[in-house]
Amino acid sequence: MKTNMILVNRLLGVAAVALFLAGAIPAAHAGELKLEAQLVWGTNDKKSPNPKHKAVEPDVEKRLKNLPFKWSNYFEVNRKQFKIASSQVRCERMSEECEICVKLVGNDQVEVTLLGKGKQVGKITQALPRKELLLLGGNAPNFTAWFVALRQVE
Repeated sequence: MKTNMILVNRLLGVAAVALFLAGAIPAAHAGELKLEAQLVWGTNDKKSPNPKHKAVEPDVEKRLKNLPFKWSNYFEVNRKQFKIASSQVRCERMSEECEICVKLVGNDQVEVTLLGKGKQVGKITQALPRKELLLLGGNAPNFTAWFVALRQVE
């Protein structure tokens, strides 16, 4: 009987430690994604007229060039990192004319609305696993285009 009480006490102790550790894990990580949005300008010009623009990272450039786009050069206009919790809508202004609104609708599934000059340009709901890139975009003057590239970051 004494042995059973010792066993029950140990099990209760282990359960208490497990509950304590479970509570120590930040609730912010449950149902939350850390995202990075990049505003990209596509053109056939070798240089951007804006000296603040820089060439996109090689992995983003490779992905864009593997798509059936007609542009040969891509420049980063702006980049923002932000977190989004489950069912929350987070809007980020990428430029004077471009805004992106993101809603986390599942574990890795996002609903993304792209606004250009205050009007909806596109909307998509799609899974966004790590190392994947979600692209939305629209036309711009002089046979150019702009894109928002969205991805998870750690």
